[in-house]
Order: sequence, then C-alpha cells, then structure tokens
Amino acid sequence: MLKYELPEVWQWEEENSNRGGNRPTAGVRFEQTLPVGEAPLQLYSLGTPNGVKVTIMLEELKELGVDDADYDLYKINIGEGEQFGSDFVKINPNSKIPAMVDQSQNTPVQIFESGSILLYLAEKFNKLIPTDIHGRTETLNWLFWQVGSGPFIGGGFGHFFAYAPEPIKYPIDRYTMEAKRQLDLLDNTLAERPYVTGDTYTIADIAIWPWYGQLALGKSYKGSYEFLNLDEYPNLLEWSRRIAKRPGVQKGLDAKYQPIK
Repeated sequence: MLKYELPEVWQWEEENSNRGGNRPTAGVRFEQTLPVGEAPLQLYSLGTPNGVKVTIMLEELKELGVDDADYDLYKINIGEGEQFGSDFVKINPNSKIPAMVDQSQNTPVQIFESGSILLYLAEKFNKLIPTDIHGRTETLNWLFWQVGSGPFIGGGFGHFFAYAPEPIKYPIDRYTMEAKRQLDLLDNTLAERPYVTGDTYTIADIAIWPWYGQLALGKSYKGSYEFLNLDEYPNLLEWSRRIAKRPGVQKGLDAKYQPIK
C-alpha cells in the first residue's frame, strides 16, 4: 500500500455535477417541491437507524393513545440526492434525514436531527420522558450520548467493516475497539436496570435501539454479529430482543413511505 502524503492544502479530487454524492459544500443542488399531506406531522425520512427512530417514536405515541401523533411519511431517497432539493434544505439545511414539519402550530415548526425530533415530540405530548429532574436529566444524558456516539458505529465501524472499497486494518481495529467499548457500556448499564435510563421506557431507548439494538441482533452489517462476538453482551441482547417485540417498534420499522414525486 502506498503511503499517503499529506498535501499542504487538501483539494477535492472527485468533482461531479450529480444530484447525489458527497461534496465538501452544503446547500441546495436543485429545485424541488415536497408533497404536504393533511396530518399534523409531515415526516420526510428513510428507513435508516436515524430515520426509524422517529417512526418508532410516532408509533409508540399512537400506541399510548395520542391521536395528534398522526403523520404523513415521505421517502427521501438519499442515493438519488433528494436530500439536497430546495424544499428539503429549507427544513434541514444540513441535508440529512429525518426532517419533520409540525403543521399543528399557527406557524409550522421545522425540526431536524433525530434527537431533536424525539425531544420535540416527547415535550409536545408529555410522553416517553420523565418529568422529575433526575429522570429527565438521565434521559437527556443518554439521548445525547447516542447522538454523539452513534457516528462511531455507522460512519466508523460500519463504514470500514462493510462499505469501504477494501479492508484496512488500522481503521477497522480503531472503530471495532470503540464499538465494543460502547456495547460493553450498554451491557453493564442494562445489567442494573430494565431500560437504559431506569425502570421506564423513554426516548433514550428509542434513540439507542435502532443503532445498538439492531446491531446486537445482527441486523446491521453482514457478519458483524460474529466479528464483534455479540454473545459477550447478554444484557444488551435481552434488552434488544425485548424492545424489538414492542408493537410500536414493529410498526415503526414497517411504516410505509410515500414517494415525493
């Protein structure tokens, strides 16, 4: 393998004019009109771990009898660059799914980042987040832990284990080490309580399960169950299986996406 020589100034060498694909710039790439339905909540998303956090949250709210959690769900095909269209960028200037609009307010509220959407919905409906200061703080501790830690699983371990053009020892070792440290943290935590933050199912569980629960169940990256030796984490496995059986989780995973065009 040739040694990479750091240039004095980095230059992007893969310029293209396609709608999709990574670029070192942000912003609108093409004009777009997103559909808008009649439900109070308009969700523009995809069935990725970050995307299903929100469909699971909405279905859990509906299981709790929250009628105002009705939503229209539209598919944003990130492979075709639909997240860079003008209407989507108005909702989320960062061009990442999921993004949501709450039409129930006099002035519609635009929310992006999955953690922010979960917190918004929990506070709007006063569900799935404790109201006491200790429980609320512990829930937010773990919600923001997931937001900060998840990229080490997806963009780190997952990318170099499953998607990189060729296996490279250094990044695979680095991100596998961190992935297993995080899995061990969750396993130790769940040895002491039934849910991530205590005795109650919260938005912290909803945020963490799509990434770590599905990984623990071998549903994220082919061969990762054996590679990560996930049998080492029995408490995490038990929690992952228990959460997977919840009707709201199953409905959130099976939610039907409407096309945007």
